[in-house]
Amino acid sequence: MELEEKSYLYLLFIIPILVGVFLYIQFWKRKKQREFGDLELLRKLSPDKSVFKPVLKFIIFLLALSALVFGLVNPKIGTKMETVKREGIDIVFALDVSKSMLAEDVAPSRLEKSKQIVSQIINQLGNDRIGIVAYAGSAFPVLPITTDYGVAKMFLQSMNTSMVSSQGTSLDEAIKLSSTYFDKGNKTSKLLILISDGEDHSEGAEDAAAEANKNGMKIITIGVGTEKGGPIPIKRNGVVESFKRDGNNEVVITKLNQESLSTIAKATKGGYVNGNNTKEVIDYIKKALENIQKTEFEATQMADFQSQFQWFLGIAFFLLFLDIFLSERVTNWIKKLNLFNEKE
Repeated sequence: MELEEKSYLYLLFIIPILVGVFLYIQFWKRKKQREFGDLELLRKLSPDKSVFKPVLKFIIFLLALSALVFGLVNPKIGTKMETVKREGIDIVFALDVSKSMLAEDVAPSRLEKSKQIVSQIINQLGNDRIGIVAYAGSAFPVLPITTDYGVAKMFLQSMNTSMVSSQGTSLDEAIKLSSTYFDKGNKTSKLLILISDGEDHSEGAEDAAAEANKNGMKIITIGVGTEKGGPIPIKRNGVVESFKRDGNNEVVITKLNQESLSTIAKATKGGYVNGNNTKEVIDYIKKALENIQKTEFEATQMADFQSQFQWFLGIAFFLLFLDIFLSERVTNWIKKLNLFNEKE
């Protein structure tokens, strides 16, 4: 099942608020009735007033409201799985999530800028398969190879500097983990797009790139940050409290290292591009993808998605119609059964 407009689900928060208001009103009415006179006497003065019917009407109204919300969300159900043939390449995005990526020498920050770049690149893709890797002092698989770009963007936006416990920037670990995403026996073209500020705190990135090249993998590196650099902010509730300091209590200034990123790219006959201008990056990637051979592969996907909103809207209108014409007076045959102790 797929939800087309998930944002409307927030409207469901209205329901507990309405329940609270309803309960308060019932409590207030009860209190005022006690102040006015004896409850038993009031019940005798209005024998046709039902205790249960107002509650039933309110429940029907809430069900109608819930159905309307789900109608706005528009659930879609796929009727079958089908295998389709596509022509493209396999792309893995390796995104640096080390603390240095919090620096704001590139607005809004290096990490957010990197997410924007990856998202824009995904928008330009057609039938390619993509995967996502996060790395800092070690590498972490975020999303395996998939053709579902919507899911990829969702995972991308959730990435942060807390998802990898070991800090630092280990480019070799990112390259090695990304290599495992590709099937060595598959002839599909393999591309790793590595986004970082290039501050590598490990050794062996060039060796890892050379090994990846042997396996037919091309690497394009994107540098995010400035050579002048900037401090690493420490925030609480979105407000900068201080900046990261070293052992000498000096503010740490993190700088873009374009040289290390260029070296890695050259090892696989790939290329390096500065990521501070998103348009330039997108144009560069588009040209690079045009020069990479596309391969036909099979992909399994859910087909024939059908919108289901009409069922929910139908239920909602029926319940609202029922609620309007449902009287708050006691129903005679229910009164005879005395199911709700409304009889003397």
